[in-house]
Amino acid sequence: MTAEVATHRKPRQHPLASGTVRTAATLALAGAATATAPTGVGHAAGRPAPAQLRAEVDRSYRQAEEATEQYNGAKEQADRVEAALERLRDEAARRTRQLNAARDALGAYAAAQYRDGGIPATVRLLLSSSPERFLEQAELADRAGSEQSAALGRYEHGLRGVRRVRATADARLAELRSRQEALARHKRTIEAKLADARRLLARLPQDDRETAERGDGADDASDVPSAVLRTAAHALPAPGTRAPTERAARAVAFAYSALGKPYVWGATGPGAFDCSGLTQAAWQAAGVSLPRTTYTQIDAGRRIARSQLAPGDLVFFYSGVSHVGLYIGDGRMIHAPHPGAPVRIAPIDQMPFAGASRPE
Repeated sequence: MTAEVATHRKPRQHPLASGTVRTAATLALAGAATATAPTGVGHAAGRPAPAQLRAEVDRSYRQAEEATEQYNGAKEQADRVEAALERLRDEAARRTRQLNAARDALGAYAAAQYRDGGIPATVRLLLSSSPERFLEQAELADRAGSEQSAALGRYEHGLRGVRRVRATADARLAELRSRQEALARHKRTIEAKLADARRLLARLPQDDRETAERGDGADDASDVPSAVLRTAAHALPAPGTRAPTERAARAVAFAYSALGKPYVWGATGPGAFDCSGLTQAAWQAAGVSLPRTTYTQIDAGRRIARSQLAPGDLVFFYSGVSHVGLYIGDGRMIHAPHPGAPVRIAPIDQMPFAGASRPE
């Protein structure tokens, strides 16, 4: 019934023709789309802007560096466990030699007892041509029995020692294998994040790619004369750039000598470095032993405020303390940034500041 009524109802006429309405609606929609769409053909196609890609590249490098520091820590622990395992193996071999010597002594006592033990002592006294000689031998036999008892005690003690050392070595071996598995996991993470960075870099225009690889605000070491690099740490320093101690000056001099050397994750020199490998090597040249990772280096010296920074201090970045550089004064540092960016001078404002420490 409703359908029939609708069929006979005449449509209401609009002042504009139907074709005109469609045309106006189409133009309105096109205008709205033009007003809201991002400018640029590449953006309209859904491609990220170069700035966004550079941010993703930086994030991939930072994640790779976090995994690198975890790798460095796991490797340091694995090396310690492996060294302890080697010492335990040496101790087990030494104790085993002692145990074999005690066992041989017991065997000698047992053989002598077997040879003489079949005849009762009274019979041997009657058959002896010299009772005095027999009594001397009996006294020696008693003494030998005491020595045999002591030898047995030494053997049992040695056996327990060997078993204890071997059990400890087995536990260390299991720990080493666990550390090695962690190393492999961190290595896979590093390689995956670096592959992500390379893939993102390939999508950037050439100029933006070079900027992302170089890092904003960095000073290219190739622009600094080599003679200046060799003498920079020993020349008359500018205000605020004098190292507070001779050791700090030697660390700064080492960092200058490393300018231009490539970043290689896990490297501690002399031909390549990662960030914590560079700072460790710099202070090692000054006679100070630093731990291997950023997480441990920040606690290796005296914590200092940013306003107290002096050349030679370690400066740390990001909330996870995943990057470190060596402060050289005037708001700048020498650091190993990431693969593709060699050791260089950069402002400490380049990254989020996390803290500083002064090795002592």
